Amino acid sequence: MGDSGPVWDVVVVGAGPAGASAARAAASEGRRVLLLEKAELPRYKTCGGGIIGPSRDALPPGFELPLRDRVHAVTFSLNGRMTRTRRSRHMLFGLINRSEFDAALVETAKAAGAEVRTGVTVSRVEQHGPAVPDRRTVAVVLGDGSTVLARAVVGADGSAGRIGAHVGVKLQQVDLGLEAEIPVPATVAEDWAGRVQIDWGPIPGSYGWVFPKGDTLTVGVISARGEGAATKRYLEDFIARLGLAGFEPSISSGHLTRCRADDSPLSRGRVLVCGDAAGLLEPWTREGISFALRSGRLAGEWAVRIAEAQDAVDARRQALNYAFAIKAGLGVEMGVGRRMLAVFERRPGLIHAAVTGFRPAWRAFARITRGSTTLAEIVRTHPVARRVLAGVDRD
Repeated sequence: MGDSGPVWDVVVVGAGPAGASAARAAASEGRRVLLLEKAELPRYKTCGGGIIGPSRDALPPGFELPLRDRVHAVTFSLNGRMTRTRRSRHMLFGLINRSEFDAALVETAKAAGAEVRTGVTVSRVEQHGPAVPDRRTVAVVLGDGSTVLARAVVGADGSAGRIGAHVGVKLQQVDLGLEAEIPVPATVAEDWAGRVQIDWGPIPGSYGWVFPKGDTLTVGVISARGEGAATKRYLEDFIARLGLAGFEPSISSGHLTRCRADDSPLSRGRVLVCGDAAGLLEPWTREGISFALRSGRLAGEWAVRIAEAQDAVDARRQALNYAFAIKAGLGVEMGVGRRMLAVFERRPGLIHAAVTGFRPAWRAFARITRGSTTLAEIVRTHPVARRVLAGVDRD
């Protein structure tokens, strides 16, 4: 099977925000860390590229965000109607290109001491069998048949990756996102500078967005999988309504986002999953960058403890501690997001009316995007929000 070489403390599969965060966290503790990525960096990634407060707060100290724009205004519309713009004196969130952002995060992992190998595909992981020299070791089998050995493995290879399949990740919600990168003339770009648009869409649970990034607008829509034709039509209609149909997209792409079920495993033996590979993202907005950064850091920290575990019982204890840390924070946020999605699917007009016409709702939106509160905290502390979700729970 080829020379496997030394045994790494932690091998991380996937160099997106989750994987780079995991590799940096583990390497920062002085461990031998290998980060594997199938693409060459930088690489394009279908993503709106919004960096909200929780994402910013989860970044490495001193990390300089490669911001393409700073958002101070949001235009809301209800399937193209009832358009209203709300503005804020303070920045709401920032916009990045994922290729630049991800590459910069990988550099922080390298700076912490992680070794990075790109252009490497992983075909499977094995925790038993001839490729595994002892019970404290995981074999990562690469596409060329060679093997890398590790004391712990972190899967951050996306929602359709090999590591999630190995762990047995179970999904509750799968959505289809379609996106176009549209270069526009300076006069159009100026009109969008510092302002995004969010359109509550015609398909239950769907919405669209316009995120300006200098001379390019990122325009996308997302809705439940199984509505492919309707989702494509929604994107075309949305672009036409915006007056952008005459501009040729430089990139048109699509991807599936996948949310984990509550009982989905986050580990198997000495293998952990985080970010999209674990199905960790906010179910209503499908925001995943902050979930990737936070879960990646936790996965890196707990992978170090698993690497140090002398037997299967101790490794299992550390993996359960990792799962508890994820569920106590991100899991709670996902639960509230799932209930908000149920409200939104039935009453998008209610959400639109609240955020455009009810000042406390707009302030809550602004505070969530800035990171000074969370959706879960607002539901916990505000009686009106609690009553809205309680109505969903009763239905």
